[in-house]
Amino acid sequence: MTNNVSDLRRYKLPIGILACVGTLLSTVIIAGALYLVLPLLGFDLAFIWCLLFGALISPTDPIAVMGILQSAGAPKSIETVIAGESLFNDGIGVVIFVLLLGVLSSGDIPTTYYVAHTLAVEAGGGIVFGLVLGGILYYLLKSIDSYQEEVLLTLAGVIGGYALASHWHLSGPLAMVMMGLMVGNHGRSIAMSDKTRHYVDLFWELIDEILNAILFVLIGLEVVMIAFSSNLFIAGGLTILIALLARLIVVGITTTTFNKQLELPSGAWKVLTWGGLRGGISVALVLQLPDGNERDILLALTYAVVVFSILIQGLSIGKVAKTIR
Repeated sequence: MTNNVSDLRRYKLPIGILACVGTLLSTVIIAGALYLVLPLLGFDLAFIWCLLFGALISPTDPIAVMGILQSAGAPKSIETVIAGESLFNDGIGVVIFVLLLGVLSSGDIPTTYYVAHTLAVEAGGGIVFGLVLGGILYYLLKSIDSYQEEVLLTLAGVIGGYALASHWHLSGPLAMVMMGLMVGNHGRSIAMSDKTRHYVDLFWELIDEILNAILFVLIGLEVVMIAFSSNLFIAGGLTILIALLARLIVVGITTTTFNKQLELPSGAWKVLTWGGLRGGISVALVLQLPDGNERDILLALTYAVVVFSILIQGLSIGKVAKTIR
């Protein structure tokens, strides 16, 4: 909720490319690579399952490394791009995932019109709904000055707004992003007192930590039920490499093609690649897959990528950031 809209607007080109085109491209690259590699290890997954994994593992979750980037003195432009990308690629990834999950459930291949219409309605509708909801919440917050009620209003906005978006088949994550940007900028500076801002920030930081902990506990409980084999460990290692390679390709194409327009420092691709952590959204999505052997395999692969992402990438991103000129 605290991302600066003016900063996001300044770097809208790299954020938009990485969040939209990048998520789609990463999904296809990861799916294609897994479809070719996994059969060599004895895991025969249909291409639709590989696409589902690509969609759920492509969104980034760099919240854990933002503090590290700041302490390492990383350029503000890189912080803004990483944070902005993560805000929007969650919603794009969820829309792609839901679309593919529908294909898996129905068994029908959707037409191009259906895909375009679904993306336009869910993504575009979610953005518009989020803006409207953010405006309403801003008005309500501005009309009172009591931190208890204002904290509850933000909670009601998220829970009620997400429920309404889902009921109307709109993208809940994108709606919440737009609402959060409105409340986190205009709402914080105009509609909230210093005391209210303090309590709202503390409340949502706590909620974020609790929900992330619950997600990882849930996937931990699921993973212990999986019968791991040496081939599955190898598959996990290869999936980590594939996810990193896909991220490198997406970031490399973006920074090379739009080098002059991006206004990013030399070597930014290293931080953008290594700082593209996977986290809560990937865990939440993989737990929605229908039961079966395919789900168990994707659970294990997701666990491998997320754990590597947090423990290895997260702990070493500071050193990478210090290499930027």
